[in-house]
Amino acid sequence: MNKSSSLVVWFLRGYYFFYFAMVGVYIVFLPKILIDLSYSPSQVGIIYAAAPMMRFLLPFVFQHIFVLNYRIFAISLFVTLIAVVMFWFSIHDFWNYLAINILFGAAMGVSLPYVETIALGVLDKTKYGKVRLWGSVGFMLIVIWLGRMLDSAEQGIAYLFATAILTLLFGILVGRHDKKQVYVAEDASLFSLISHAPLWISILLLQISFGGFYSFFTIYETAHGTTLEMSSWLWGFGVICEIAMLYFQGPLLKRNLLNIIKFATLVTVFRWLLLYFFPESLTIAFFSQSLHAISFALYHTAMISYIYSLYPQKRLAQQFYLGIGFGLGGSLGAYLAGLFYGHNLFLFEALVALLAFLVLLIPHNKEHNRAIKT
Repeated sequence: MNKSSSLVVWFLRGYYFFYFAMVGVYIVFLPKILIDLSYSPSQVGIIYAAAPMMRFLLPFVFQHIFVLNYRIFAISLFVTLIAVVMFWFSIHDFWNYLAINILFGAAMGVSLPYVETIALGVLDKTKYGKVRLWGSVGFMLIVIWLGRMLDSAEQGIAYLFATAILTLLFGILVGRHDKKQVYVAEDASLFSLISHAPLWISILLLQISFGGFYSFFTIYETAHGTTLEMSSWLWGFGVICEIAMLYFQGPLLKRNLLNIIKFATLVTVFRWLLLYFFPESLTIAFFSQSLHAISFALYHTAMISYIYSLYPQKRLAQQFYLGIGFGLGGSLGAYLAGLFYGHNLFLFEALVALLAFLVLLIPHNKEHNRAIKT
């Protein structure tokens, strides 16, 4: 690896670290801050559905109107920072704050797919995880730190502002490297979701199945006798297992990526069933959290690598992956989890994940069924 490539790897580590630290502040602590400011749960739900929905809608805009290049990427970083500044002035008014969250979600939805494409272009897929794990570290450290230190809305936004500045700094450094590269023009109008429809449907369904976990896992565990402190340890343990998988997963990614995706999807079914059948077992809860290494970390890396191999429109493909999965899937998952919350929540999630696996078995494209070994 030459000096230029070594530098961009360090810039990628910094970007992932601070981007996901920013995400940690935004999704873990700001909802509580809003409740403390007398927002209703329904208002918080609307606000936190807005940003993922923007992530879903943006790829369609980029398919027909814009091109995701360095200029657009740099603008998105500055817009993210501006939106965070505007949080200070809008957080006490629901409609103003909702509008700024839509802006924030749109900017965040542009930034990450651009960097993911650079990372997959610079790094061998077996080494991607060792760089991406810095995002998990950033997320975990900020959550642990603010869990002890946070005591006001202003302080929370200050941390969001600091992480946004550092994300911008490292993002610009990553982007400047990319700006120097020469790329073959990609015709976004030729991008097709239909050509690999079962894959995209499976992505959507699996992320819907995570809705109950992300939105209600802590509530579910505490309702079955787990203390709040122990619930936080369960979250932390899951992230530690995720980091370990990202570090050691390299040899696995030399195998057929589609088979890995199928395996990780089945493991997710098993994970949700464990929570359904043994809701009061702390040991089982920790074991199910250890499976986050497979159902999230291994799945995510295999999936973005697989999609990168399938489509020539690589940046747009990453936008659609994040938009359909974590955007639309995240929004629908949270909404449906609220409807199904109760004893059968994780049975519902397991059935949705099982459907995600079965859809992957549908043959639809020779390229989709090919073992990717690059």
